[in-house]
Amino acid sequence: MIAIIVGTRPEIIKMSPIIRACQEGGIPFSILHTGQHYSYEMDRVFFDELELPPADHNLDVGSGRHGEQTGRIMAGIEKVLVDEGPDIVLVQGDTNTVLAGALAAAKLHIRVGHVEAGLRSFDRWMPEEINRVVADHVSDLLFAPTDTARDNLLSEGIPGGKIHMTGNTIVDAVFQDLDIARRKGGVLDDLGLTPGKYFLVTAHRAENVDDRSRLAGILEGLREISEEYDLPVIFPLHPRTEKMLSSFGIPTGSIRTIPPVGFLEFLQLEANARLVLTDSGGVQEEACILGVPCVTLRENTERPETLAVGSNMLAGTDASRIVLAARNMLELRREWSNPFGDGQAGRRIAGICASG
Repeated sequence: MIAIIVGTRPEIIKMSPIIRACQEGGIPFSILHTGQHYSYEMDRVFFDELELPPADHNLDVGSGRHGEQTGRIMAGIEKVLVDEGPDIVLVQGDTNTVLAGALAAAKLHIRVGHVEAGLRSFDRWMPEEINRVVADHVSDLLFAPTDTARDNLLSEGIPGGKIHMTGNTIVDAVFQDLDIARRKGGVLDDLGLTPGKYFLVTAHRAENVDDRSRLAGILEGLREISEEYDLPVIFPLHPRTEKMLSSFGIPTGSIRTIPPVGFLEFLQLEANARLVLTDSGGVQEEACILGVPCVTLRENTERPETLAVGSNMLAGTDASRIVLAARNMLELRREWSNPFGDGQAGRRIAGICASG
């Protein structure tokens, strides 16, 4: 039996192909939701939208300092694992839920599978980097999405027999969920947008939005791009970003800010954008898979494959660099190959887990 642990919406998205593969293959599984970002009650609609079964367990740990939050998650997961006794625990990515789930299972001598293993930004100032490194080193099955991720693991001394090249479940999820999105919604019509005639932005990382100069640089760059190309910039505001814009008194001007949208709506916005600008690792991947050029508002990325194939460019948060990167990406032909796999990662991972 597989215990699938999630705590944030990106984890739910990337675990969804594995859940569907377990359902298709009759593989026993349970879902534990930690509530790291939102309570399960708030995420229930998200499960429904993605046509996933409800969580079997929810911890509702809420927010807090890293140590406090990780400790609460670990204690809650440990209790469920003792009661349920799964054969393997699956965690995905680099959140505090991943760290806590991997540690709790490892200490109970339950096998740990890390989905999206081997990603590295090589920046230990990022708490996510600590989480992903520790999770990899206590895992028994490391599901590497790319050759680069596998090489990172091997270079850290992880035995090759533990590493499985599967591709990234985000490829599966993007195409499975885009199909659902097209059946369910019309967000472009709702917002009065024309495909290919707008820019899409996300920014939520603390190192960007909690720093006034960085946040101001991002906003200035977005305004300049909008004016130069005479296209609207659509900016779904993360609650943290909205709070800091208000606190710093930074005007958004001509940038069109909108409330956060659901994943299915966001996927439609991504797929039809002229250009995506983001500080999110997941959005870098999604844009690459969808064939939409991307500018990353960071100095580094744990998705170097997007840089290698030419779908993405690092710009940091300086306005002039953002404008230059946008110009460069908009001049490119969208002919890069998808480096993240063939869309069968979920089935591969479920099959490896089921085979013992």
